[in-house]
This record gives sequence, C-alpha cells and structure tokens, in this order.
Amino acid sequence: MGHPDFRVGGRIFATLGAPDENWGMVKLTPDQQKSFIREAPGVFAPCSGAWGRAGATSVHLPSVTADKMKPALDAAWRNVSAKLKSAGGSGRC
Repeated sequence: MGHPDFRVGGRIFATLGAPDENWGMVKLTPDQQKSFIREAPGVFAPCSGAWGRAGATSVHLPSVTADKMKPALDAAWRNVSAKLKSAGGSGRC
C-alpha cells in the first residue's frame, strides 16, 4: 500500500495518504459514518464500494479541524480495539 497507517493490536484503524496526500481514512461503523457525514459533509465521505458501506470513511485532511478529527480517530480506535477484545486479543498497541 505504501501509505502511513495507525494500528491497535496490529490492526489498522486509520490511514493517511490514500488516494493522495489530501485524504485519510478512519474505520467507523455505518451509523457513526452517517453521523460524521451529517455533521461535516465536506470533510467526511464514505469510501467507495463495500469498504464504505461497512463504515470506512474518507477524511478530507485540508478541511478537517482537530475538534472534528479527534472524535473520529477515537471512535475508529475503539471500534478496532473492541473487535480485538471480542476475538481474545488485548486491544493494546
């Protein structure tokens, strides 16, 4: 892939630079995705295809503010961490 990513327990919860340096991605639930898009439609958008339908959400980095990005990153970290715990992992980095 070649772009920076952020992981918990070896699993990605956010990335930077895909498809280019203006974009990132956070792994939200579909309901969280709808909420973030509703609050900031110029900042958040569903990723294409099945990933987007599952909650993968693109973030337009030049448009996002810290007060919008932090809750999205927190939610993505919690989502991936919870899956690790339910699968028997520690959820720790």
